[in-house]
Amino acid sequence: MNLKKMKTKKNWRRLNPLGFLKLLDWYIIKKFVGTYIYSIALIISISIVFDINENLAKFTTNHAPLRAIVFDYYANFVPYFANLFSPLFVFIAVIFFTSKLAGNSEIIAMMASGTSFKRLLRPYMISAALIAALNFYLGAYVIPHGNVVRQNFESLYKNKRKNTSASNVQLQVGPGTIAYIQQYDNLTKRGYGFSLDKFENKKLVSHMTASVIQYDTISDSRYHWKAMNYKIRTLKGLREHFTSGTELDTLIMMEPMDLVYSSGQQEQFTSPELKRYISKQQERGSSNVVQYEVEYHKRIATSFASFILTIIGASLSSRKRKGGMGLYLGIGLALSFTYILLQTVSATFAINAGTPAVLAAWIPNLLYVFIAYFCYRQAPR
Repeated sequence: MNLKKMKTKKNWRRLNPLGFLKLLDWYIIKKFVGTYIYSIALIISISIVFDINENLAKFTTNHAPLRAIVFDYYANFVPYFANLFSPLFVFIAVIFFTSKLAGNSEIIAMMASGTSFKRLLRPYMISAALIAALNFYLGAYVIPHGNVVRQNFESLYKNKRKNTSASNVQLQVGPGTIAYIQQYDNLTKRGYGFSLDKFENKKLVSHMTASVIQYDTISDSRYHWKAMNYKIRTLKGLREHFTSGTELDTLIMMEPMDLVYSSGQQEQFTSPELKRYISKQQERGSSNVVQYEVEYHKRIATSFASFILTIIGASLSSRKRKGGMGLYLGIGLALSFTYILLQTVSATFAINAGTPAVLAAWIPNLLYVFIAYFCYRQAPR
């Protein structure tokens, strides 16, 4: 009976996908993830206190409801900033608990038992993979929906007014089809001074004008517009045909979000939506897609940063030295803030100086890979 139980237990270990993890791995993973969660909770709590202190007067002046403050603003504030500064939290967590292990001579004992530094990094990389996967999922699919609610709250109660109008908008809405709107109001979803030109073989075949064009927000289909006081001029060879009327239901391949851009709008799209939007705008020949491309690639690059910063943090703090963790924590904070600053600078260059979006998003990672390799080579063996 005991032999049968032992065989069953042995077979279960073979089938268990986590069976390769040893006691040492679980010990480090629990330390890593626990410290990571603790550091997020601590720093975000401090951030909330400062944010309340800064915005309490605005909330009171604009009569923001308590329910909206808690559930619309801070319930979405916390995951957004936690995910935004996740590389910083990862670095702090690694530096903090690894320095403590080194200070207690635990790492020395691990290596004295025959564990190499490369083997020691395995649970670090597994923890980084878990954090990276969670960060990517939240940033690509969950947080964008919360950003819509949070930014709407800010526009109502924090005086961060969104851009709700556009003038002289011209865009390609289809092959050889150019739309122009003289003035557009996103609050009413209404445009003024509208024209639509269709070309075939570089020749104008149709010209439509309307004094007002209204987007149908209750329609079951997309791209549904109503043209008011319209005139259509159709050209067939040397002949022209005129049509006019007071109202016309029509399908035009454009939406309100194609006409007005407000700051932070790219953060409201999930990654699949971003990809579709970028592809659609590029087909139209629009140049106003760089910030969307940067946002799309940044979500992937930031997730990979967890691996790079984990290697740097573990390599820096695994050696026992006098003075404790203060020096390593300072270096870690400096490197983390430099990484975040470099992300911001490279994104700005992409938007304003024409740097390719993919390169701009990955520049911090490419630079820090060399730093990680150097730190890894200097780590204790």
